[in-house]
Amino acid sequence: MESLPDLTDYDAVLFDLDGVLTPTAEVHMHAWESMFTELFTAWEISPPYTERDYFDHLDGKKRYDGVAALLRSRDVEVPWGDPSDPVTADTVCGIGNRKNVVFERVLRAEGIAPYPGSLALLDALAAAGTTVAVVSSSKNAEEVLRAAGIRDRFAVVMDGVIAERDHLASKPAPDVFVEAARMLGVEPGRSAAVEDALSGVASAVAGEFSLVVGVDRGAGDEALRHVGAHIVVKDLAEFVAAPTETSEEPTA
Repeated sequence: MESLPDLTDYDAVLFDLDGVLTPTAEVHMHAWESMFTELFTAWEISPPYTERDYFDHLDGKKRYDGVAALLRSRDVEVPWGDPSDPVTADTVCGIGNRKNVVFERVLRAEGIAPYPGSLALLDALAAAGTTVAVVSSSKNAEEVLRAAGIRDRFAVVMDGVIAERDHLASKPAPDVFVEAARMLGVEPGRSAAVEDALSGVASAVAGEFSLVVGVDRGAGDEALRHVGAHIVVKDLAEFVAAPTETSEEPTA
């Protein structure tokens, strides 16, 4: 196994949530698939929804941005609407709200647990005194972190609620990662970011983070590297189990 950078060398490590810390990405994927399959059938939209659509248009983005992007890929435009729209509304916000009903039902019924490898890395970073944060596009991030029992580990949680409130652009724009670093009081150029989504990797790269780690939960090693990941791992346990190389002091 190749040597990996020592993440404790960085001033902070900023983690995406779904698919990096917790397997909630799988719940999101099923919720999106169920909702869009039904919608495409009702509206006679083709080609039909596939798993690739999740990675190409939805993964890592704010909910409504993802809906608009996927519909646009099928040359479908609907009014944006308002976040308060009911789930019956044929607007971007109404469609996004339909998906969230499914997600919340599954989360509350089945619960969630962090990936063991991610938890082991968080333990190692905590023991070294390395600051950590969550940077998630999801409005459910706080609920997921509490359900997983790891909310108290993070000094900062930058989520979809804050992004919407502060009008921050969705990943792949750098805004959410850069703002999370500012909230932590660290420089991106001295910090590491960990992402599993192509849009998230691109966001951290655009934010000029010193190290961008891609976690391959399905996006693919080559695709993650193509959008800028410096290294790619299958699981964050590799940072705990593998020999680490002593990296140079991150440059400011």
